[in-house]
Amino acid sequence: MLERLKYMLIKEFLQIFRDPRMRAVILMVPIVQVLIFGYAVTTDVRHIRTAIFDLDNSPSSRDLVARFEGSGHFDLIRRLRSDAELREVIQSGEAKAVLRLNRGFGDDLLGGRTAQAQIILDGSDSNTASIILGYSNRIAMAFNSRILVDRFARSSGTRLDTEPVALASRAWFNPNLESRNFFVPGVIAQLVMIISIVLSSMAIVREREIGTMEQIMVTPMGRMEFILGKTLPFALIGYFDVVLISVVAVFWFEIPLLGSLPALFLATGLYLLSTLGVGLLISTTCRTQQQAMMSTFFFIMPAILLSGFIYPIANMPLGIQWVTYLNPLRHFLIIIRGIFLKGQGVQVLWPQMVALALLGIALLSLATGRFRKTSA
Repeated sequence: MLERLKYMLIKEFLQIFRDPRMRAVILMVPIVQVLIFGYAVTTDVRHIRTAIFDLDNSPSSRDLVARFEGSGHFDLIRRLRSDAELREVIQSGEAKAVLRLNRGFGDDLLGGRTAQAQIILDGSDSNTASIILGYSNRIAMAFNSRILVDRFARSSGTRLDTEPVALASRAWFNPNLESRNFFVPGVIAQLVMIISIVLSSMAIVREREIGTMEQIMVTPMGRMEFILGKTLPFALIGYFDVVLISVVAVFWFEIPLLGSLPALFLATGLYLLSTLGVGLLISTTCRTQQQAMMSTFFFIMPAILLSGFIYPIANMPLGIQWVTYLNPLRHFLIIIRGIFLKGQGVQVLWPQMVALALLGIALLSLATGRFRKTSA
């Protein structure tokens, strides 16, 4: 059995690396994609183009404008003079936000009344608008706190050099709250899934199309040997890509790898059981490589959307949340982010690992059961 399996593996590797384009897909494409995703997939909003419409022009209004400018998030590109200019900069996209301060802003503050300030946003991109609104609220809260301290000092005759309450925030596992640290490990899981499913989905279909399945049918090779010969090369390629992309993530993007490599390799093996099982199941049900390619996209796109990579699973309907438990990518995302960012091990991540093992065994068993060498 081992001798037959050895020659099967040699045949698969020769067939994979004979094509220069396939070598590029395995070696170069993962690096290019993780670089693209690492720079492009981010929710951090910087250099927000902001216009100022200050009708009051008082010391208080100028102080608030200076706080926006000094926050590091807002780039003040223009000072407006009319409502027509305000509509123009928002409609044209020249500015993403406009800070409007009406006449009497400073007088209201001095008189102890509530002063009105307005932030006008381009809501066509709701995610960016929400983040900008959060930045604006934090600046306004800090400004309010300073005003309240000054009022207390005037009313009590006591000068306060510091604010009465200072809230110190500390984020564990991602101190600078870099979205890249959250997304890049997810990109690793996503790319490994795509590569392993696409390659394995072509395995049996390719044998049918090039006419070598008939030759395999007359050999003494058993069904399990054939399935192992088709999956082991892609599993090794999957491990290679995980190591390759992880090196790029750690040394190029400086993503911390706080967990252990053995835990990462164990989880990757369980994950590959599931993705290769999906690929082989597709390969046993399709007759042409075109059908197999289309089928992989029908699986990959919902798997990404239902994994928590882009949209939080907690925001999905309850029924959809239950469906996501059948998605291997969901479990591996929890594992790989836990290993990279939190330093978690098997003792914490074992529920997700058990889920991947059960999914992998079920999918590989189903694919093996569908394959019949005599009817291939």
